[in-house]
Amino acid sequence: MNAFTTRPEILGTFGVVTSTHWIASAVGMSILEKGGNAFDAAVATGFVLQVIEPHLCGPGGDLPALIYSKKKDKVEVICAQAPAPAGATIEHYTGEGLTLIPGDGLLATVIPGSFDGWMLMLRDYGTMTVRDVLEPAIFYLENGHPVLARVSTMIKGLADFFEKEWPTSHATWLPGGSAPEPLSNFKNPVLAETWRRVVAEAESKRGREEQIEAARDAFYRGFIAEAIDKYARNNAVMDASGTKHKGVLTADDMAGWSATVEAPQTFDYNDWTVAKIGPWGQGPVFLQTLSLLKGFDLAAMEPTGADFVHTVVEAMKLAFADREVYYGDPKFTDVPLDTLLSEAYAAERRKLITSEASLDLRPGKISGFESQYDATMAMLDTSASKSGAVYEPTMAHLTEKRGDTVHIDVIDREGNMVSVTPSGGWLQSSPTVPGLGFCLNSRAQMFWLKPGLPSSLAPGKRPRTTLTPSIALHEGRPTLAFGTPGGDQQEQWQLAFFLHYVHHKLNLQQALDLPLFHTTHFPSSFYPRTREPGGLTAEANFRPDVLEALRNRGHKLTVAEEWTVGRLTATRRDVDGLLRAAATPRLMQAYAVGR
Repeated sequence: MNAFTTRPEILGTFGVVTSTHWIASAVGMSILEKGGNAFDAAVATGFVLQVIEPHLCGPGGDLPALIYSKKKDKVEVICAQAPAPAGATIEHYTGEGLTLIPGDGLLATVIPGSFDGWMLMLRDYGTMTVRDVLEPAIFYLENGHPVLARVSTMIKGLADFFEKEWPTSHATWLPGGSAPEPLSNFKNPVLAETWRRVVAEAESKRGREEQIEAARDAFYRGFIAEAIDKYARNNAVMDASGTKHKGVLTADDMAGWSATVEAPQTFDYNDWTVAKIGPWGQGPVFLQTLSLLKGFDLAAMEPTGADFVHTVVEAMKLAFADREVYYGDPKFTDVPLDTLLSEAYAAERRKLITSEASLDLRPGKISGFESQYDATMAMLDTSASKSGAVYEPTMAHLTEKRGDTVHIDVIDREGNMVSVTPSGGWLQSSPTVPGLGFCLNSRAQMFWLKPGLPSSLAPGKRPRTTLTPSIALHEGRPTLAFGTPGGDQQEQWQLAFFLHYVHHKLNLQQALDLPLFHTTHFPSSFYPRTREPGGLTAEANFRPDVLEALRNRGHKLTVAEEWTVGRLTATRRDVDGLLRAAATPRLMQAYAVGR
């Protein structure tokens, strides 16, 4: 393997931070330098990403986090994926003339979860104050930041729509009537004032934890919730359905919800244990695919060869097919994860992987779930288009008007570890709420409007999110924190990275630099829920003979431009305390820092 890497693998002992934007990574490192821990750094980094990557995340969005606390000595999940509002019923949505939940607008909104998730992390695991973690974001909101070219392009493309349909967004993103040019200095004084007001309400209390509770109250039971309620009730806005709709989110919905901590779902793979979120997201897809791949000698395969790509893709097709039939919020539906992750189940499913690419969606049929299987497959045959697959990643060969996600990994010198994937509340997802400077999320588009399915819309139910950070333990010791934006591709790109890393003796940067691929074979989680049977996207970085071999095996191959697939970041802590970090060169934004 060529020793050259696009960037160095960062090494140190004090701390490492890696994220999808260089400014955010620098902010996170500055928090560590000021004496904060990994949790403080992650929170500050997350709020800054809302400012500098507003097309990828925002204050109205959501997040899951995988964390390892040295004090607790265990891996946990912070669930800040909030549920559907009380008024989000199938009857209401179908009564609005919808057969699918649109990918934008007010009906696509669930309760905003990210703020409470960040505050929970800060209160229970961090050491700093609300002011400490919000000040860097406020600085860039008030003083400006260099606008990414992709943000400029997106705003220009939406200018006419914003002016006609979402005037509050037009006022926010085209101040003076013009979209910001690439690298111009952009400010959002309204959001800066929102955060300053939150800080002021927090500092009306004395103790650190009391201040954090006051900040949570300001968002979920105070002026922010009131502004959201008023706007959603009183405004019908245009969305992807082609008609205007009011929202159903209320202040009561927000007041009654808070983020939670739960145990991760885990799976043992050789001498590694991978921790993921539960089946309220797509996290177990990663684990199911590992279960299937245990039966193949991946270490003997060339990491960028056709055998490796084909085997991994065919295994992922089977795992993602199961996602469609069985995954959902376990508070509402029975998810047979013990069966899905069992060796007996994997052994039978493994027989379906041959030398030819499958063009069929093939979930397993589990005893006791036959009617659920039949109903899901019948619904997919009528509801999910089998052409023109539209997925979520921000990649040059796809439309840039779709949203995406950001990612953060942090490890401090004590060994505390964070892997978090914030998303939602994109500038293009929903109109800016007057007086707040941010918009709401569109996560409800992941529900189906057919009753009786694991992912059917229901009040209080979490949508099956695609957000899926990762922590991996080596011989029982928390070692890797990694993740990526990319919607339905998140598990796929992370899996390729993980397999390359554990099987082919690469350092973090080498593993991130290898060519990437993903399948579009299964139904997208995003409106309009399309799929492309046999679809495989691979970077042109692969050798021509590898791409030709994949075509010959029956894959419907799309060759993406070089260095355009995936936005992975990763960190590691060795047994002796040496810290490592790396970030993808793709899109020329992500950066790893440390010392």
